[in-house]
Formats: sequence, C-alpha cells, structure tokens
Amino acid sequence: MKIHLKTRRLKLSVIILNYKVPHHLLACLDSVTKACTDIEAEIIVVDNNSEDNSCQLVKKHYPKVKLVENKENLGFSKGNNRGVRISSGDYLCILNPDTIVPEDCFKNLMQCYENLRSPGAIGVQLIDGTGQFLLESKRNTPTPLIALEKLVGNSSSYYNHKLDKDAEGPTDILVGAFMFLKSDLYKSIGGFDEDYFMYGEDIDLSYRISQAGYQNYYLGTTKVLHFKGESTTKDQEYLNRFFNAMFIFYKKHFKNYKISFSLVKQSLKLTMALEKLKLKSMKNQTKTFQAAYLLSADTCMLKSVKSQFSTTINMTDWIHTDVYDSMIIADANHIQYKKYIELLSHLKSKNNVFRIKPRDYDFIIGSESKYAKGEVTYLS
Repeated sequence: MKIHLKTRRLKLSVIILNYKVPHHLLACLDSVTKACTDIEAEIIVVDNNSEDNSCQLVKKHYPKVKLVENKENLGFSKGNNRGVRISSGDYLCILNPDTIVPEDCFKNLMQCYENLRSPGAIGVQLIDGTGQFLLESKRNTPTPLIALEKLVGNSSSYYNHKLDKDAEGPTDILVGAFMFLKSDLYKSIGGFDEDYFMYGEDIDLSYRISQAGYQNYYLGTTKVLHFKGESTTKDQEYLNRFFNAMFIFYKKHFKNYKISFSLVKQSLKLTMALEKLKLKSMKNQTKTFQAAYLLSADTCMLKSVKSQFSTTINMTDWIHTDVYDSMIIADANHIQYKKYIELLSHLKSKNNVFRIKPRDYDFIIGSESKYAKGEVTYLS
C-alpha cells in the first residue's frame, strides 16, 4: 500500500466502510461528528457500491466528509485500505457503519494509547442493540486447536475470559468493527490483507501486529454500540465467507500446525450446518412490550412517535428505575449517545426494546438480535 506524504497532518482519521446501510450510516456519522469535536480529525466514508441512497445522503448531510464511491463491492479489506490511502491522521479508527460511539470515545483512546507500552491496536467494549456484551470484543489467538474446541462448544480459550469486560488490559485479537491504532503502524504492516473479502481480516491484522512486536489492548471502560449484522444478512453466503476466511487464516499462519487442517475443515462444515439452523429459528421473531418511554423534551416528536405505535407513550427526561418489557426510545437531541449506551447496558436482559433517533433526522433505529438486521421506523 503506497504512503502519500501530506503537508499537514491531522490527529485522527475515522474510516467508515459502508454497504447498504444508509440509516445506520447517518446515525454513525452523527455520533462520530460529536466525538470529533475539538479534535483535528477527518471522516472518510468508503461506499462499496451500495446501489442505494447512501452516497447521496452523505453528500447532503455531511458535505465535509471525504466520500469514496467504489464502482463495485471490493470487500472489507480492499475498501478500508482504499480509505486509509487518502487519510492524513496520526491515528486511525476503523469503524463499522452500524455503530454508535460515545462523545468522549476518541479522546479517551488517544489518551490511553499514549500511556501504553508498545501499543498495537486498541479495541473497546462492544455491546449489541439489546445492551448485551459482544464476546468478540476481546479474543485469544484462534489456533486450530482453540478453534476446534470452540466448534464443539468450548469457547473458554477462544474468548479472552481472563480479562473482565469492564477492565483494561492486553488481548490478542480485536474485532474489525472498531480498531484504533497509529496510522504509521497500520501502513508499516501492510494494512488489511486483501486475500480476505470479508471476515477474518481483523484476526489476521491483530495477529500480524502481535507478530511485529506490538501489544493489542482492550479498553473495557469505553463502550460502543454495535448493532451487528446490519451490513450483511446472516445467510448462507455470510456463513460461507466467514468459514472460508478462517481457512485462509490457517493456511497462512498455521499450515504446519499439529492439528490436522482437514479435521478443522470438517468441524467448520458441521458448525455451518448448525448455524444455518440457528439463523432459521431466529427469523420472524418479534418482541412485545407492555409500556413505552420517550426520552425527550420534544412534544412534536412525541406526537410522531404516538402515530407509529398503538401503546401509550410516556415522555420523560430519564429513566431512573429498572423497567421491564418496555420500548425505550431516546432522542439524541435530548441525551448524549454515551448516556444512551449506558442505559442499554443497565437495562439489558430485562426484555426491553431500544430505539434511538439521531439528531435532526426523521427516523428511529434499533435491533433486537445480533442474528438479523435491525429495524428503521420513519416518524411522520
């Protein structure tokens, strides 16, 4: 990957690779824009030929964002590498479009990075649309043996369970939905390996950073919302790409490993069949709720929300007690994204449904499952 010299360096470049998620992209950009306040930063959106209105919306609402419009779907690695080529930040943040970051996210990460010893990449605590912690936020190196154990139901070695989800510390593997590192480091090791089309490239990059003598870190004190599954429906194509990516990783880094590669391959095929059944069972599952709360002071929004739902909507400044079986809609003009993310974490596992309305837009978004795409509801 060529390195372009710049006459002026910025502090941060945020690279967002988009594919067919225009509403989530707008929400992501809203949160990233707030998080870049008082930082010399640039936001680069690379669109992988979404063939929808994603690019038009970016041009309309975020004219200062650098937009790269690919004429074909180049995949995750090539798409992100293309964005990095035109970046000029000392730091890079590789970010999924189906994420929402807190307002102090990047400032915390830059401060943390400067205090670490031989830092590689930093990851954060990712939670899904229901507030549940995503285990892939911190993982161990998936050797064939560890992968085989996970495939038969033992994930004790695959995920980094030794490090508490709210703690800070070293970890081997981070997830590509959010990776924060120095731009020079990313470029020095060649960026994402373009042999991967989608999935596995984050494992590969994390592993190569470690092999180069750097330490990856997990920052559990910073939480980022990752709706997960928005850019790719979890269908058979997804499963094929995921497991093919694992084959590439093992052939590249563990071809002489003592575990038979064919054994891992057969185990992966079995897991694919089980995952297909799981995905089928998750389809068409819906939640019901007994009460609904709107965290806002906007009476016009209250009226719009009421027109979309039959249940009574209670408008409030904040939810001060635990609630169950409820829909909770937050107005980003009223509360910070950080507060919303903390609310999800606090009220997880209580059968609640969460929605967020990005600033100055006429829709709310949310997700009830990491196995399926979330919902977008327009407000009249």
